[in-house]
Amino acid sequence: MRRFLTTLIGLAVLGLGTAVYAQTDNGDLNSDRKDVKKDKQDLRNDRKDIRKDQKDLNKDRADRNADRKDINKDEKDLAKDRRDLRNDREECKEGNTADCKDAAKDKADINKDKKELANDKRELRADNRDIYKDKKDLHNDRKDARKDAKDIHKDRRDIRRDKKGK
Repeated sequence: MRRFLTTLIGLAVLGLGTAVYAQTDNGDLNSDRKDVKKDKQDLRNDRKDIRKDQKDLNKDRADRNADRKDINKDEKDLAKDRRDLRNDREECKEGNTADCKDAAKDKADINKDKKELANDKRELRADNRDIYKDKKDLHNDRKDARKDAKDIHKDRRDIRRDKKGK
């Protein structure tokens, strides 16, 4: 009888231990499934961010190119106004008073062109900074997406191993 009772108690302890192990194993399986779900959501959000950052980057590049064209145009206008001023000064020295008045207008145009040129250069610099920041954001979003994909792979592997009991 004593032997039967000790065997029965031993089996009860082993059965209880197995049940506890199965509960913790199932909890680990559920947490891995939750992790996979959360990582998939993160990956989806990262891909949305990547697309948005890529669009921003393209818009910033278009703005930069437009600003570069404006700068080139302003530099041409400035050169033209300087050439006109030089010609008007030569004509003024020869005694043509109308060209003396035109020289004053050319000076005003030159000053206006210089201001426009400075503003365009400032905008170009700001666009270049935006492009740099967008590139960094895009790089970080892609890095996060790769990390989330790796996490999904690891969590799925953990689920498979938990199901097989390894």
